[in-house]
Amino acid sequence: MADSSGNQSKSRGVVAEYDTPEALIAAANRVREAGYTKTDAFSPFPVHGIDEAIGIKPTILPWIVLAAGTTGCLTGLTMETWMNAIDYPYIISGKPFLSLPAFIPVAFELTILFSAFAAFFGQWALNGLPKFSNAMFTSPRFDAATDDKFFLYIDSRDARFNDAGARALLADTSPANLEDVYEDESPTNVPRFIYLAVLVLAVLSVFPLLIIADMRVTKSSKPRFHIFWDMDFMPSKGPQEKTILFADGRTMRPNVPGTVMRGSGDLDVDDQTGIQLEAMAEGNRGDATQLVAFAQAGDAAAGEAADTTPWVEENPLTIDRATLDKGRERFDIYCAVCHGRDGFGNGLVNQRAKKILATTWTQPSSLHEERLAAGKMADGKIFNTITNGIRKMPGYAGQITVEDRWAIVAYLRVLQASRDVSIDEIPANKRSKLAREADQLKKQIEAEEAARLKKAAEAKPATEEAKPAAEEAKPASEEAKPAAEEAKPAAEEAKPAAEEAKPAAEEAKPATEEAKPATEEAKPATEEAKPATEDAKPATEDAKPAAEEAKPAAEETKPATEEAEPTAEGEASPDKE
Repeated sequence: MADSSGNQSKSRGVVAEYDTPEALIAAANRVREAGYTKTDAFSPFPVHGIDEAIGIKPTILPWIVLAAGTTGCLTGLTMETWMNAIDYPYIISGKPFLSLPAFIPVAFELTILFSAFAAFFGQWALNGLPKFSNAMFTSPRFDAATDDKFFLYIDSRDARFNDAGARALLADTSPANLEDVYEDESPTNVPRFIYLAVLVLAVLSVFPLLIIADMRVTKSSKPRFHIFWDMDFMPSKGPQEKTILFADGRTMRPNVPGTVMRGSGDLDVDDQTGIQLEAMAEGNRGDATQLVAFAQAGDAAAGEAADTTPWVEENPLTIDRATLDKGRERFDIYCAVCHGRDGFGNGLVNQRAKKILATTWTQPSSLHEERLAAGKMADGKIFNTITNGIRKMPGYAGQITVEDRWAIVAYLRVLQASRDVSIDEIPANKRSKLAREADQLKKQIEAEEAARLKKAAEAKPATEEAKPAAEEAKPASEEAKPAAEEAKPAAEEAKPAAEEAKPAAEEAKPATEEAKPATEEAKPATEEAKPATEDAKPATEDAKPAAEEAKPAAEETKPATEEAEPTAEGEASPDKE
């Protein structure tokens, strides 16, 4: 079949042109009633009723989107349930592992993502896209479809299509124009620059992957490249560090007052607090108020209430080997750093505080003090101290579970009892080991005592030898003292005369210099200065014998004093040690 240009091309159907939308709808009804199903209509604006006239069935795209969205939602919920509750239980502030409210954001995002992909690619599939050409574009009159003309097209791939019959059917609808539609015979080759552009983009896209792969398998001495700086360097603090985020400066946050941690509900409320609450409620309400204030804000006034509090007397746990092992493990982790593993209050932290002379440090209590012994202090009070802390000791309710705190109390009782145990109460298989350790410790103590006595004995003779020399030096010093005292006034008397003579000498000096030119005027000045010098000379001569007398005495005391000083110092040091 020849097209409008006279070329032989394959027919793709027949198209009719109309001037009004009403004519288009009437023609579409005629075509649909004739049994044609592969038809299409084109208009410059939406025409109501054209879908029914052509026989277009409702699209299944919404169902595709619904199915995809549901799949995305279930995928998100399943993924989070598996990750947080089964594969790696996510423990955060006692929240349940299977928490639907927490799963909603991820499930919602996956629902939207799957739905968007289904809508985008679904409409492509249903519309037969992508199409790089359309046979309708071969008609020069089809450009008016975007202006003021309406077109009705019957596809030649329709099972009922017959070119003559289709043309006759459309001719009966009184179209403005009727013509055949031919296959687009334009070249189908893709321009080469597109291949080149795709190739360049493909090559460039490989470089980021290669860089990432190189970073993952190699090492570098240079700092890594941080894409998300704030995520790589988020502000974080260690357990014992200060922070400016909270007013109290504590990084570790205390428990919310009145709350009970998940998983610690097996014990009753008395065992969770260490206090017989009903008994306390029947007693002084003021004490209860003070205890609550202490638990919430560390009110020191609660100390008075603590003395009258009805504490839980007995440990609620079953005391067996497993409980004591657990208590010892927790004690070594949380308590021994201050109280020491033996409980005498000299742990590593206390030793460090003494070494650096920490002025704010408070010596931890020895857990073997009589006031802490069983029968003197209730188990519930010790449990409460571990829970809420005391003095410099913080509360450990946030770090140690209720059961473990009671296990620590049980182990503490055993630790206290072990101090006074007799040898008969120790298992027979461990007595020999303890006997050897005791013997070694005894020998060590004896050796240290012997070394101390020996050192003291060696230091004593030197001290005795230094003593006579010091005694001998003392009289000489005493004898020299009066002579020095006698010489002192003479020296003091001579000093003013010398001071008086000095200005005269100073005045005489220029006169002497002026006299050098051999003038007669200089002589009287020299004669005037001479008597003043002569006046000062006798006073100086008077002071000289006294000073000469004091000098031998001082010379005599000097060796004795020098001899006594090193000896005394050498002997005094061992005594101080």
